[in-house]
Amino acid sequence: MAFHEKEVPANASRGQKLMAWVDSRFPLTATIEGHLTKYYAPKNFNFWYFFGSLAILVLAIQIITGIFLVMHYKPDAEKAFQSVEYIMREVPWGWLVRYLHSTGASMFFVVVYLHMFRGMIYGSYRKPRELVWIFGCAIFLCLMAEAFMGYLLPWGQMSYWGAQVIVNLFAAIPLVGPDLSLWIRGDYVVGDATLNRFFSFHVIAVPLVLIGLVAAHIIALHEVGSNNPDGVEIKENLDANGVPVDGIPFHPYYSVHDLLGVGVFLMVFAFVVFFAPEMGGYFLEHNNFIPADPLKTPPHIAPVWYFTPFYSMLRAVTSEFLIPMWLFAAVLLGKVIRGTTDKKLQGICAGILVALGAGFFLFDAKFWGVIVMGGSVVIFFFLPWLDNSPVKSIRYRPQGQKYIYGVFVVTFVILGYLGIQPPSPIGEKVSQLGTLIYFGFFLAMPWWSKMGQFKPVPSRVNFVAH
Repeated sequence: MAFHEKEVPANASRGQKLMAWVDSRFPLTATIEGHLTKYYAPKNFNFWYFFGSLAILVLAIQIITGIFLVMHYKPDAEKAFQSVEYIMREVPWGWLVRYLHSTGASMFFVVVYLHMFRGMIYGSYRKPRELVWIFGCAIFLCLMAEAFMGYLLPWGQMSYWGAQVIVNLFAAIPLVGPDLSLWIRGDYVVGDATLNRFFSFHVIAVPLVLIGLVAAHIIALHEVGSNNPDGVEIKENLDANGVPVDGIPFHPYYSVHDLLGVGVFLMVFAFVVFFAPEMGGYFLEHNNFIPADPLKTPPHIAPVWYFTPFYSMLRAVTSEFLIPMWLFAAVLLGKVIRGTTDKKLQGICAGILVALGAGFFLFDAKFWGVIVMGGSVVIFFFLPWLDNSPVKSIRYRPQGQKYIYGVFVVTFVILGYLGIQPPSPIGEKVSQLGTLIYFGFFLAMPWWSKMGQFKPVPSRVNFVAH
């Protein structure tokens, strides 16, 4: 194919000529138009749509501050803790960079949790955005791995023993578990080899995957178009030029609009960094200011707050809890069997039920705790196929479904709180109930999502200028 230089008028400015030269060799203008100036987004976005751009902002903060931290950090079991202290005390503005990074880790999860919740209440995982949602869930998994590996690097007491507990969980997997946990650690205990490989993954491997997933997430989103609070597809109502009548260019309208969210977020972010970087021990645990000591176990080991809902579900699974879990599964699978005439599906459900019953006797509670903790994250991937509601947005769903979402959020917060607290008999029972509610929300969704009186969905978005 012959190369063709892009033509420009004879009186074109130097800037226009330069852009034409670039566009002949790289689709810069086409990319800007496709993702910004000619990407039409619904005109009824509300504050919930700030969190997508805020997630990109925090990712940039984490990458930039991480680069400066790596300049002075030593991934060595003998020097790691001292190098962090050196950054805090001796490196000019090192304390600020470290607090920006540590606060950014927690704020990343705050933003991502709110971004995911917005997707849930407005049905942003529904057709045709299933792949957008799957990429988003993969980003969430990747972010959890990045945070876990980065949490070990300060080499404090909670970093060391938290990693010891989590890595040992993999040993509960039948057959391959012990070898897998040994491979992850690189040694028989968490030590220098573990620190080095976690550092490598945290600094190089996982960020590369994370950036790739973010790019795929945005590309997939711009291919099908953004959802909106009404759940109306704006591409179904076009003007004579093929432009959505209810859409506006993302730039400059939403790029400027998002500056409001960025401004408010940065004020909150700066307040935490300068006045409460430890956030009472939730962002930076007090035990992590003590050097790691393999001979002294802290009285209570708990992960950082953003992992605690899932950690709480892990601890909730005891030998006594396996029976209620099996009954819970039996009720759901029994409902599927009774609700279908497909003999093959009925056989599969019956087989799963028998396999679960046998598994509860063959494997201990620790193994099932790991399965529950992993399943509590992986189940998000299946949300597009669990929701059978005839409408997308919560605005047009029955009032009862709004209460179900409310109970789910409250349960998630309670599980997070219990995961921070030391184990107790009452806390264990509440965690077990919360675990059943959490999984019940998803597994019973095929039924409750289509129950009740739904409101009619408008053909065009509802928009009030503000």
